Amino acid sequence: MQADILFRNATIIDGTGAPRSLGDVAVSDDRIAAIGALEDWRAGSVVDCSGLVLAPGFIDPHVHHDEIVLTDPDMACMTSQGVTSIINGNCGFSIAPLTASGPLPAPLDLILSNDAPRFAHFAEYRRRLEDAPPAVNSACLIGHGTLRINEVSDLGRPADGDELAAMRKSLDAALSQGGAGLSTGTFYPPARAAPTAELIAMAEVAKAHGKLYVTHMRDEGDQVVKALEETLEVGRAACCGVHVSHHKCAGLANHGLSRTTLAMIDAARAVQDVGLDTTPWIASSTMLNSGRHRQATRVIVADSEAHPEYSGRDLAEIAAEWGVDLDTAVERLLPAAGIFFVMDEGDVRRILSYPHTMVCSDGIARGKHPHPRVWGTFPRVLGHYVREVKLFSLENAVQRMTSMPADRFGLKQRGRIAEGQFADLVLFNADKVAEAATFEVPIAPAHGIHGTWVNGRAVWAEGAPTGLRPGKAL
Repeated sequence: MQADILFRNATIIDGTGAPRSLGDVAVSDDRIAAIGALEDWRAGSVVDCSGLVLAPGFIDPHVHHDEIVLTDPDMACMTSQGVTSIINGNCGFSIAPLTASGPLPAPLDLILSNDAPRFAHFAEYRRRLEDAPPAVNSACLIGHGTLRINEVSDLGRPADGDELAAMRKSLDAALSQGGAGLSTGTFYPPARAAPTAELIAMAEVAKAHGKLYVTHMRDEGDQVVKALEETLEVGRAACCGVHVSHHKCAGLANHGLSRTTLAMIDAARAVQDVGLDTTPWIASSTMLNSGRHRQATRVIVADSEAHPEYSGRDLAEIAAEWGVDLDTAVERLLPAAGIFFVMDEGDVRRILSYPHTMVCSDGIARGKHPHPRVWGTFPRVLGHYVREVKLFSLENAVQRMTSMPADRFGLKQRGRIAEGQFADLVLFNADKVAEAATFEVPIAPAHGIHGTWVNGRAVWAEGAPTGLRPGKAL
């Protein structure tokens, strides 16, 4: 039998949570053709996997690479850590459909540059991805915040009847054109004034398309329990599946509160569709003037348009240098992004090990000094939390990164090593895989990733992008 690629002598972790096995995997074109002892198979390319793990390519269910897939299509920050599929448009902000003119409000300006291409219809964005594919597969949620920016004349109030009807119509069209679901971000100014009833009305449209309501909740700090109650209420009222993005309990006063929130999710799952993802870090990242600097033990300036020379510096040091308080320093640095040390390691481990939690990076690749999660999230889980901390098995970690997000977001025939599945694959050394990115040097390819394949094409090999861009719009 003839294949295009033959992976020989691999330790296969198939993404289902099943125990690892030794064997070969044959790939023909963009599909997995056979698995097992394939002595009679031949291939144009044979990869010796002795001592290495072959797994489904990782799926990142929460990123903000809406623009980066167009401007940096090699997507090295993703392929270098074994990621083959991503879901953009999170936290209520998507690149499309965007019709508003003028400067973009925060946090949309962290995701998109002001001179980024504008797509009035989601179909236009999808067509652009199909005409000039990136190295990874990408799906995109439709952002409620973006729709508000388009339709609501005063973002400081709830949408009126006509505005809400316009947003629902736009969401319906975008989902019909391939949008992966609805995302909200009521934590952020453009959507903060949206009442629960507005969210329910939008979630009803997602439900009509059989797609999820994915949310950066209204609060992840002092009011996290109340915010989670609202999220669950939206799901119940709209009969829609809800997904809690990057679940955390931020701020010293809220450390340990994940015991309560996870118990709430557990109870809710008995009567409604609830899912979640999280990042394996004690620091978050968002716009600098989010208020998080008042909850954090440390703040790093990720990027500042007003003072780019301070990227990578601690906010406290900058304030001391200027002889001002933290609030004043924040105002001087705007527009800016920050990295905020607001979580407790116990909460991170508790949420990460919860049986239904998926792994996400929440990566924003723009800026001079991004959070190391952009380049290091998935290897950090495999290295630190599996190999060193032993939080869960390698098989379970891979499952959280592959079949679980594929099933949750309806990415068909992905997330598993099985005959007929798309050949999205990663080859890594389980004894050496680890993040190289740090808070001091955040842009660095991971250790131990030997290769990444998307739709049967190598996109990362020998420590560098191959230049191939076989990604599909999902």
